[in-house]
Amino acid sequence: MADRILGSTDSAPQFRVKLAENQEELEAAQRLRYRVFVQELGADGPLVDHERGLETDRFDAHFDHLILQSEDRPGEVVGVYRLLRDDQAAKIGQFYSEDEYDLEVLKSSGRRIMELGRSCLDPAFRGGTAMYHLWNSLARYVSKHKIEILFGVASFHGTDPAPLAPALSLLHHRHLAPESLRPRARAEHYQDMNLLDEAALDRRAAMVQVPALIKAYLRLGGYVGEGAYIDHRFNTTDICLVMDTARMRQAQKNIYTKGVAT
Repeated sequence: MADRILGSTDSAPQFRVKLAENQEELEAAQRLRYRVFVQELGADGPLVDHERGLETDRFDAHFDHLILQSEDRPGEVVGVYRLLRDDQAAKIGQFYSEDEYDLEVLKSSGRRIMELGRSCLDPAFRGGTAMYHLWNSLARYVSKHKIEILFGVASFHGTDPAPLAPALSLLHHRHLAPESLRPRARAEHYQDMNLLDEAALDRRAAMVQVPALIKAYLRLGGYVGEGAYIDHRFNTTDICLVMDTARMRQAQKNIYTKGVAT
């Protein structure tokens, strides 16, 4: 994917979105991931390089890394997505999230699928247009590779399900994927999301608990899989998000693919 300069107003930065092409760009992405996932959220892992400040794992070499750079921060990556297509996953024998979820229902669908992961933004760029720029370029990637189903794990901070019960229950009652697209959390760390009766939910208060990234996927027509996965290593409660691009309403699709030639 070639560099794309995405303009802004005079008072806002310009962004470049591209695929990482060398070790220096990959490490810049891993450095952002370290700041967000390790320092901010308390994650850890066997391949995290604390000395160099890099969040790494054994899958990095196999993913495409979509990176966002800002003219205000030369040499830095301020946003990132990890992308793993089904043809790439076949070469290594699994998707990253298969350690947490049974994905057979997606893998046997006969459709092109792609995993999204490690999505994060530098705190200084949250709440603005940075994520839109990432998604716009992601849409181009999806179109180029004719991807039909997007999926990946997204996280709530913390591993105690009790305070998350309203949000998890809301996702279960209102946003559960159809059976034909419904991955299930693996038994060893399975957490039932049906913790509160739907009638007992304060929907507005429950939605406030849902992280912004998950809410954004839901607005685009996304679903959640069956059960959450308690990830003690990353200090998170994970859900599996699934988005069938064929089911997206046209208005939602316009948001996701604005400016993309079809």
